[in-house]
This record gives sequence, C-alpha cells and structure tokens, in this order.
Amino acid sequence: MGCDTDIIVSWRSKPRSFVALMGLYESNHLRLQRLAGNLTGLRGTLVSDVDGDCRLTLAVLERARYTSELRMTYLLPERVPDLRLRAYHDAGLVEALGQGGAPEREMHQRWLSNMMLNKWLEYCAERGHQFR
Repeated sequence: MGCDTDIIVSWRSKPRSFVALMGLYESNHLRLQRLAGNLTGLRGTLVSDVDGDCRLTLAVLERARYTSELRMTYLLPERVPDLRLRAYHDAGLVEALGQGGAPEREMHQRWLSNMMLNKWLEYCAERGHQFR
C-alpha cells in the first residue's frame, strides 16, 4: 500500500487552491485506507479499540457504485470529533463533508475540515487504531 508521504502534492507550495485540496483528499484516502483497508469493501459499522484511547467507529451510511458515505466518530456522549466523509472509490479520494455555506467561503471551509480529518487520521494511526 502506498504512503501519503510518497505523493507529490502541490498544497505544500500553494495551500488552499483547488489542486491542493484534491491532494489533501488523496492523502485522506491513503490514511483512511491504512486504518480500514479496502474502502470499497466496507459494510456496516466497524469498531477500533486501543488501550489508552477512546473507542473509534466507522459506519457505512450509504453505498453507491463509485462512492460511499461514511461516519467516523468516537463513542463518547458528546461524539467529538464526529465527521461525515465521502469516499470516491474510482478516484481514490476521501472528503470530509461540510455544512455548506457561502460560496466565497466554501473552499476555505473545505480546506479546514479536510486538514482536520487528515490530522485526525494521522493521530488515529499513531495510536494504533485499525478497523479490521
């Protein structure tokens, strides 16, 4: 399996551009794949338990031919963080879905949501989480 550090991404030189956002989605896909394996084969709700960390869940909400809607959250009363994700299987991308908003702020909001997802996925991998 590839490593996101092997991907040449332009967001390191031109942050918050459309091309950079697609590079971030690609990194999210690789990181989530590292936790959950083949994303096209996911079904139901997967749970990861790691000593010293909260129980993490990944639920498949909807499946289509080329995409899946997922929900990743900790099993806590306040469920924070709690993100809805869209996996684009054919393109190898994972996007954190936002709440929508003004078009002029849309790119900024997507950037923030997906950077948060990217860092959270990295943290979960470092803690030893696995959805298997």
